[in-house]
Amino acid sequence: MKNFPKEVGDVLRSFKLDPKNFDGAEILNDVVGQRITTRLKVAQGCWRKSSMARPDERFGAEVNRLVKKNLYKILTKSFGFEPVPYGILHGVRPTKIIQRWIREGFGVTSQGVIDRDKICRRIISDFLVERNKAELLTEVALRQLPIINRGEKKIGVYVGIPFCKTRCLYCSFPSNVLPAEKIIEEFMAALKLDVEAAAATIARYGLEVQTVYVGGGTPSALPEKFFAEMIELVHKNFCGAGVEEFTVECGRPDTISEEKISVMKNFGVTRVSVNPQTIHQRTLDFIGRKHTVEDFFRAFKILRAAGYWKINTDLIIGLPGEKFDDFKETLEKILELDPDDVTIHSLAIKRGSKLQMRLSDELNSLEDFNLPDDSQVRLMARHAEKILRDENFSPYYLYRQGYMSGQIENVGWCRQGAEGIYNVQIMGERQIILGTGAAASTKIPDPSGGKIRTAFNPKDLKTYLRDAEKYIARRDEIFAAGSRGFCHETIYR
Repeated sequence: MKNFPKEVGDVLRSFKLDPKNFDGAEILNDVVGQRITTRLKVAQGCWRKSSMARPDERFGAEVNRLVKKNLYKILTKSFGFEPVPYGILHGVRPTKIIQRWIREGFGVTSQGVIDRDKICRRIISDFLVERNKAELLTEVALRQLPIINRGEKKIGVYVGIPFCKTRCLYCSFPSNVLPAEKIIEEFMAALKLDVEAAAATIARYGLEVQTVYVGGGTPSALPEKFFAEMIELVHKNFCGAGVEEFTVECGRPDTISEEKISVMKNFGVTRVSVNPQTIHQRTLDFIGRKHTVEDFFRAFKILRAAGYWKINTDLIIGLPGEKFDDFKETLEKILELDPDDVTIHSLAIKRGSKLQMRLSDELNSLEDFNLPDDSQVRLMARHAEKILRDENFSPYYLYRQGYMSGQIENVGWCRQGAEGIYNVQIMGERQIILGTGAAASTKIPDPSGGKIRTAFNPKDLKTYLRDAEKYIARRDEIFAAGSRGFCHETIYR
């Protein structure tokens, strides 16, 4: 069978099985009442598994889930495949499932108290997730509820700056190596048009900006005068009295200067991100970061000395050539700096990245990049969790990607009160996110939990510069079609 349904492909990829190698197989599914039966037919014989749909879930979604669950059980029980940490739970935002259950009343007592263990048991039963991952998901989902449920008129604003000094080996973001000044000037003109139109939309619908997030790319890659112009433009149009968080990504430490720090302070930035990924120079050189370990420590220290903002650092586990002890040392050195927020990413081999393209070349293999295996990556993640909890960090947002090392997750850990509000809101998809700049997306959720209206600015810089007005008009259309934001929800204890 050459064209497996998506749910079948998801399961095969969980075990790192190429669907192309299953051309001789048949996967048949029968639906009789609430019972879904899956049969796997291969040359050696036929295996079957049946499961019952839950009456409190949409039946079509239950069919998809149970096809995956049945096939997963066949492969693990009958063919000996090793279970994976998240079982059949796929998708970027798994905590949304738990939050929906809670809104619908599952796991909530008559006094409004949430039964965490009941939720964990359902995650394990429905999706075959490991107990520790079910507990992590539940902890994050519950911690997010008071942030997600915070006023129907509040929105988040994203500003996309699509430039970096270099392109990292693993990067799939739509960023461009910093171009000539003329191109930057053209971008700034298009961004001004875009931002001012967005501000007019916010005023037209009586919305209130809660968070502003300037990302990319690396916004601080802009030369000083353009960086100052961009920050002032964003502040002037979006940063009213109700703004609770103004974040600027300064991910590449070699792009941070005293002048840029002064600009951010003057215009009220409250949160910055400076990302070493690792403190091992050999790895930085291999992945194309083009900055030194010393650049990171210098940048972090001057950011810390300059203001009272929250500082996030991103680390990646599973980088080429890195073993457990390498990551252990990185985490230890980072925590000595006393960051407010540490995000632990698992390396994802993403489509469009240099790493993925090189691995697609038959002359290359995973061994050529000396990537740690899944067991090593999971060991790193367990160590990070233990150490961060010991240091009074708690997980507050989580998301997953395809083709992740260790088949685990990305987790944001922070100290009490240092949660990144924008990070939580964009993962929850209960709040309007208005996107400006290149590659930005606008999302308007249906208050009833239905379809999310979306508009996307182009990833290609030339297209954005040429057609900015067209994409502004498209964004206006989806606001006109349904810009109510989300409705008030009960906040549970």
